[in-house]
Amino acid sequence: MSDVPERGSDRYIVISADGHAGLACEDYRPFLEARHHPAFEEYLAERMAHREESLKFNYDYIMGWETDNEEGLKGAYDPVVRNKELDADGVAADVLFADADAVTGVASPPFGAGLFAGAIDDPELAFAGARAHNRFLAELCSHTPHRRGGIALVPITHDVPRAVEEIEWVAAQPGLRGIMIPTMWRSRPPYGDAVYDPVWAACADAGLPVHTHSGEAPMEEYGDHTGIYLAEVVWWAARPAWHLLFSGAFERHPGLKFVVTEAAAYWAPDLMWKWDQYMGGGHTTKKMAALLQGKVSKLPSDYFGTNLFIGASTMSKEELRRRYVIGTDVVMWGTDYPHPEGTWPHTHERLRSDFGAIPVDDTADLLGLTAAHVYGFDLDQLRPIAATIGPSPDTLGQDASLRSDPQARATARWWKAEYGVVPPA
Repeated sequence: MSDVPERGSDRYIVISADGHAGLACEDYRPFLEARHHPAFEEYLAERMAHREESLKFNYDYIMGWETDNEEGLKGAYDPVVRNKELDADGVAADVLFADADAVTGVASPPFGAGLFAGAIDDPELAFAGARAHNRFLAELCSHTPHRRGGIALVPITHDVPRAVEEIEWVAAQPGLRGIMIPTMWRSRPPYGDAVYDPVWAACADAGLPVHTHSGEAPMEEYGDHTGIYLAEVVWWAARPAWHLLFSGAFERHPGLKFVVTEAAAYWAPDLMWKWDQYMGGGHTTKKMAALLQGKVSKLPSDYFGTNLFIGASTMSKEELRRRYVIGTDVVMWGTDYPHPEGTWPHTHERLRSDFGAIPVDDTADLLGLTAAHVYGFDLDQLRPIAATIGPSPDTLGQDASLRSDPQARATARWWKAEYGVVPPA
């Protein structure tokens, strides 16, 4: 059976590559060792103060969102509610990151161990918060593991051997399918440093993709200049990808997968062509390429779809137009449930608006098949679910006979021919 619809009534298997799960922060207490409770009480007080401050500035929006979506928001921690919300959105399975509350931040792991983990100075608190979330997440994902892609938190910058132990524990949990590392390493070694090789080896051996997720940035530098944060936040999330690529991590660990999530995908084409040019596009870069011998064996763009992937979440129409140069085997769509900036609970409407003119084979890749490959979802288990709740070409307003143009795919990365770039010798 083909997972690319052949008729207008056939259903897509939708796997959201970006969702969030988590408890109200105070409810993580049972997952923490007692010795961390005093520090946790201090952290809770800070979180509640932050919520009160947020309510002062945005009361109507916050209360409106939380009241109108009260039942659906419970899916952040209740697997039955989550399945109900996924079904209503046409989503067969989803990938779960931490920090379920993007509005006031109170549904976050202890000590900020989620999207802002790089800012934690104390290794004990970093691992305590991560482990608390991971134990909760394992319980949540064990309910229907074939529909779950839990992404565990592992603060690798603090203690590599301890991180490897946590990765080995994660690998044994049903429904956990990857790890998230701190977006920023701050004063600690960058991810191109060989000190992290045991982490990359453990993840490659276990088939666990490594992630960064948009959110963290050096806020202390920005003050009240929110525009600077908006200009740079994507860069911080994507930056580790090129540290791994150009340090040779993917050569030493060819099975390693690295995913940049909720940091858009518009940046990828420009970096691909420029990086490829460095490697083999002219005499001015030959010296630079020579310095990389032994660290990369392919053109940088050729690592995309093999080692590098992008969870672009609710990708823009412009990114959809660039889908061949980015790679339909690279970029993955997601609802961002239950965050308000995502498509939930109106995913059907958004898909119809954005995918109406997209060929069905491309749509199948972007909405689920690439994610199934990256995360190891069992399509045999998801097909019966999708057959009941998934969108179809008809419901998305698509022409079910429309397929991608092979020529458009072949010429999308135009620079290879125009610059005459060749893989490293």
